[in-house]
Amino acid sequence: MIYIKNDTELDLIRKSGEVLKDTFLEIEKLIRVGVTTGELDRYAEEYIHSRGCVPAFKGYQGYPASICASVNEEVVHGIPGARKLEDGDIVGIDMGVIREEFYSDATRTFAVGEINEEARRLIEVTRESLDLGIEKARAGNHLSDISHAIQEHAEKNGFSVVRSLVGHGIGRQMHEEPQIPNFGPPGKGPVLQAGMVLAIEPMVNVGTENVYTLKDKWTFVTVDRNLSCHFEDTVAVTENGPEIMTR
Repeated sequence: MIYIKNDTELDLIRKSGEVLKDTFLEIEKLIRVGVTTGELDRYAEEYIHSRGCVPAFKGYQGYPASICASVNEEVVHGIPGARKLEDGDIVGIDMGVIREEFYSDATRTFAVGEINEEARRLIEVTRESLDLGIEKARAGNHLSDISHAIQEHAEKNGFSVVRSLVGHGIGRQMHEEPQIPNFGPPGKGPVLQAGMVLAIEPMVNVGTENVYTLKDKWTFVTVDRNLSCHFEDTVAVTENGPEIMTR
């Protein structure tokens, strides 16, 4: 069942998203060669608490940290720790915020120092794929119109989209219906309605689309160990078009 949020609920998600947006602005200042992913995690947790909110990821299904920090071939759910970021790395920071019982969720991928042209293009194309998907989050469209827009742009640029991991609805729960694949034909699935809130999150790889989980049972990596990139925003479907609640 896809929950349709009323105006009060949309406003609560919007306020949660504002805190998440601000947290990203603070984290971006810290991204540099030599910083550990654990330091980024501690800072994010303290900042979110300072705003009277709760990091949504910590403790969720047993996850041990407040952010996911996925470096290079890590696709999602990288656990922050002692790893130091190096020149040429890319790092995807995935975070969520709970404010007054409502969730927001977003991801940004950052360049560390000087990155090569392939990494730069991957970040650019993944960000563009997200924007094209968001553009399809309009009342009257089908859910798979979002999926198709993401896949078409990523593959047109020579990359692959991860198929075993998907976006999701969001609101009073972190993960609500519907699931949002990053691939598929247009014109399929539920018809989008005003009041739906979606976490749209393309995961785009340089090489194969296939991924697997490391022994920590959380971190997904690419099978061929080529680079992966992840962007995400929480988006409301409104009568006036998509509203991005985490920018």
